[in-house]
Amino acid sequence: MRSIAQVHRRKTTLRQHTRHLRLAACITLVLFSLSLLFPAQGHAFFFGGVTLKDEQEMGRKFDMAIRSGLPMVADPEVSIYVRDLVNRIVRSIPPQPFRFKPGVILHPSMNAFAVPGGYIYVFTGLLMNFNAEEEVAGVVCHELAHVTQRHVASRLERAQMISIGSLLLAVAGVAVGGGSAAAVGALGAGQSAMLDYSRADETEADQIGMQYLIKAGYPPIGMVNGFKILRQKSRMMGASIPAYLSTHPDIGDRINGISARILKMPKALTDKKVDNRRFKRMQVLLWGRYGTPETALQRFRGQDALSLMGRGMVHSRLNNVSAAASAFDAAVARAPQDSLVLREAGIFNYRKGSMAKARTLLQKALQLDARDYMASFFYARLLDDDGLHREAQRRFRDVLHFVPDDAEVHESLARSYGADNRQDLAYVHLTYSAIYSHNKKQAERYFNRAKSLGSSTPEFRRMEKVYKERKEIWEKM
Repeated sequence: MRSIAQVHRRKTTLRQHTRHLRLAACITLVLFSLSLLFPAQGHAFFFGGVTLKDEQEMGRKFDMAIRSGLPMVADPEVSIYVRDLVNRIVRSIPPQPFRFKPGVILHPSMNAFAVPGGYIYVFTGLLMNFNAEEEVAGVVCHELAHVTQRHVASRLERAQMISIGSLLLAVAGVAVGGGSAAAVGALGAGQSAMLDYSRADETEADQIGMQYLIKAGYPPIGMVNGFKILRQKSRMMGASIPAYLSTHPDIGDRINGISARILKMPKALTDKKVDNRRFKRMQVLLWGRYGTPETALQRFRGQDALSLMGRGMVHSRLNNVSAAASAFDAAVARAPQDSLVLREAGIFNYRKGSMAKARTLLQKALQLDARDYMASFFYARLLDDDGLHREAQRRFRDVLHFVPDDAEVHESLARSYGADNRQDLAYVHLTYSAIYSHNKKQAERYFNRAKSLGSSTPEFRRMEKVYKERKEIWEKM
């Protein structure tokens, strides 16, 4: 008879397997749509034919498809943190012909990847399970090195002939983990060899990535510790091993090699300290909002403001309203000047209907951090509920400047326009909301209604361009 612990581990493994199957299925759809968006006819290249323009187009289409099929984290405390981390590293690398554009994918996989064109993605599983910022930076540096050294493009250039669609498939194959079944199945056996970075590629990415890490001001041990955690968690959790660990069986030798290099470095480099306060705040948010409740509550046993805030977030998810309210009140009492604590307490009170308290908390949060567009979004909803539609609309539009593809913000703005008897704009934003919710039928219905209300307006024409581009992807899936 299996013990309770054994049964729990089996259920956990099954849940993790299901998550990976869902991710693989989603990626397969992305790959399939990309291959159809770029048919082989008229887009074939021979030896050495992968140009910078091709790389940029690959990256742009890949990013659009990824954002069409995978949930992204838009919270500014998370997205701005990752953006700032990537920008800090990018400032340490040689000038590149494109701007790097990071995104955070909501999925428990411990992974990160970069693709041609400057697009880099970090999974929430990686951010939630690392211990320090320098570990995340080490993995990001490794992935950026693959892009700056053009490892993907170089392998594609060695192919005899390949279509842009197949180039995209190969790039996506690398992104989801080297020789993953989803990628190999999409590419076909004849092209699957392109999915593996060579041993020389991995060695160079380790070496160049380490240079980037040091130049960015991080302690070099971050790369070693990050790789060790990835290897350990992959074994413990049954998770997919990232491409940079699974490409070759000698990952232990690679870790030992990097460690040996670090031993020869001056203490001025190896003893550098990193301020992990933003990293820890970001982790509390992710665990509070997305972590398994039992595990998250174990993490939030402390009595500091952030632990109390995280505890309140988990209890709110579990609909333990009284416990959540007590935790948030205690968090605010301990940190009355912390904009993040005030914001989350304000959001909780808004959702439970304590509007006066929510207004006070959100106003104070925005006074302390005016760029927090999540606080601004909920404050705009308060204004709209009070009938102050024009002021609410202005704030909603400001929020969309930061998160233009957020379905919930577009829906709230549409509702405000509708209450303000501006039906043409209401249906424009209902269409956006359906597009970014990946609701094809609803998007078509709202688009046709918006068209009938005013197809010559600049707002409609901008939306029409987005709709047609997204419709092209949907028709190929």
